[in-house]
Amino acid sequence: MTYFSPTDLIINPDGSSYHLNIRPEQLCDTIFMVGDPERVEKVSCHFDRIDFKIHKREFVSHFGELAGKPIGVISSGIGADNVEIVMNELDALANIDFETREEKSQKRSLHLIRIGTSGSIQEDIPVDSVLISEAAIGFDNLAQFYHFSSDKSLLQNDLDQFCQQIGYPLPIYGAKASSQLVHRFSQDAYFRDAFLGTTLTAPGFYAPQGRTVRMESILPDFLKDCSVTLVGKSKITNIEMETSAYYAFSGVLGHEMISLNAILANRITHQFSINPEKQISQLIEKAIALFS
Repeated sequence: MTYFSPTDLIINPDGSSYHLNIRPEQLCDTIFMVGDPERVEKVSCHFDRIDFKIHKREFVSHFGELAGKPIGVISSGIGADNVEIVMNELDALANIDFETREEKSQKRSLHLIRIGTSGSIQEDIPVDSVLISEAAIGFDNLAQFYHFSSDKSLLQNDLDQFCQQIGYPLPIYGAKASSQLVHRFSQDAYFRDAFLGTTLTAPGFYAPQGRTVRMESILPDFLKDCSVTLVGKSKITNIEMETSAYYAFSGVLGHEMISLNAILANRITHQFSINPEKQISQLIEKAIALFS
């Protein structure tokens, strides 16, 4: 079996993962993922019981029980770079023996549900709606360091053509959601009315999402160009900062992942939710209800 050295897989003295500070025996199979550490309690308050509360840096984790089954919630912080840490360490906790540092022969598949916020870049996807990301395109630099080829990846030819049409000079990657989880959520009465879309994951909040404050962007028409340019046969529906990394890593590592987006802004009509916390809270409640 593959052995992972102490410099490749750093394990804390208490036997926990380096950044998340989670021990293998604390890990459960169903975990909600949020960006904001303060949002963790807004999810775990719906658990029947909380057994562990862990906090290290921006990574806050609560593990407990819901309807007789183990359940968890973890904050990743903002951005695909943080997701890279979270996904590598979650997979290590699930599929590497922390005592021998060897890969386990029998693999464990986690079910991960991102509950996040996003902005629509299509006029007909309104503020305060919910969007399920069927696929996501990553504009971060993770593609330069990993091979994300899997049956859940988007066609590279479609991605290359998209880049040419919008004048984007750097490599991008694309990956799909878990079809199993998309089907499960789509059958629920609340999520049946949700939009299904292709999400753009940006490496920043301002210029990478078409915003200009004092520094000029090299792509002044980026948002408009993305909204009207197809990736294969699909429109880009919304923009956020984590989903593509979650989908790429889960696809390659064998985990089931879905991203649920509370649409707080419409970047085309320039509207913003008048009560964003209500929208987020409702999305959390409805997502939790599927597992209770």
